[in-house]
Amino acid sequence: MSACDKLKADYTKHEWQTYALAAAVATNAQIEGDDFANTTVTPTVRLNNYAQLAWYAFGVSGTQQALNHAGVKDEMAYQLVNYGKRLKRDMESQLTQNKASSAAGSASARTSGSLESWLSTNWTTLGSAAPAASPGFSSTGVVAPTDETIQTTVTEAAVKSIIRQCYVAGGKPTWIMAGPFQKSKVAAFAGISATQFQTQTGGKVATIVAGADTYVSDYGTLKILINLFQRERTLFTLDMDCWAIAYLRKFQQSKLAKTGDADRMAILTEYTLVSRQEAASGKVADLTSS
Repeated sequence: MSACDKLKADYTKHEWQTYALAAAVATNAQIEGDDFANTTVTPTVRLNNYAQLAWYAFGVSGTQQALNHAGVKDEMAYQLVNYGKRLKRDMESQLTQNKASSAAGSASARTSGSLESWLSTNWTTLGSAAPAASPGFSSTGVVAPTDETIQTTVTEAAVKSIIRQCYVAGGKPTWIMAGPFQKSKVAAFAGISATQFQTQTGGKVATIVAGADTYVSDYGTLKILINLFQRERTLFTLDMDCWAIAYLRKFQQSKLAKTGDADRMAILTEYTLVSRQEAASGKVADLTSS
């Protein structure tokens, strides 16, 4: 969430344009003085995602406001900060999940299509020879991928393959993002030759190095980042220049009508995930999670 660009959405169905560069032509040599020949223009593609509304409402009694809480000067102010953190954690979880986009129905809320669901070009599953579908964006919106029933341990070969696919597609992934369990698996890749300990010198305490924060691939250096809120069964390779969050309404708070001896507040935001070019990123799906 913090690494994404921040944009302004103007409607609950946020739309934007994306395009792909044509393949390079090594034979582009023209005759001097010749007439220009028209080239068929590759049109941009209109994509969309729905703005999801998220909120918390809470009340603080007059008694709680009057009490002298240890370490808390103002209970209402404390709860506003607390619920603001909860809302951001909810957003991080939603943004990285395998959720489809959906317009609001008579008894349902709008939902924003998530990161896993957008990725349809560069992906692999190690759990089956006939992988399930990962449709990505279609005319009806962002479609959730299908999970395999078989899950397999992540391999360095699979991660390297996805990084290569992203690079060939024109992307420059700079992140490997994974849950806590997958982060430990990536740190154990044979290709990572981190020093396991630092020699004690000058009276300093020796340090054991049991993790890795960087992966140097044939196609660039990637940070290995841990994300507590994404699904453990999926590992991402991300070009963060191609992702943004569009806010219809940024974080805001409102004072609600007083009910009895309690003051009530609401904190909310309305947002959606923007995929500028999903082919610049990738995922390894259906991984063992424990």
